Amino acid sequence: MSVDLATVKRVARLSRIAVTDEEAERMMGELNGILGFVEQLSEVDVSGVEPMTSVTPITMRQREDAVTDGDKAADVVANAPNADQNFFLVPKVVE
Repeated sequence: MSVDLATVKRVARLSRIAVTDEEAERMMGELNGILGFVEQLSEVDVSGVEPMTSVTPITMRQREDAVTDGDKAADVVANAPNADQNFFLVPKVVE
């Protein structure tokens, strides 16, 4: 895949970044270089490599997968200025 000047300008506009024509030309070359490197990475054979979460061999801590409501409603509203039956009370605003 290669990036043309129109694509660079479109991405810059969507990102709300002001780009001059000279900068867009330079960015086009840089982006094409990056995409070329990514295409090279896709050619690497990783069929025997397991996915890793870190470069250091560690085991992931896991918890039991159980659905709960947290049972902390009272703790959640403990610091609220106004609360009633575990609900936040807010002043009524009429404009």
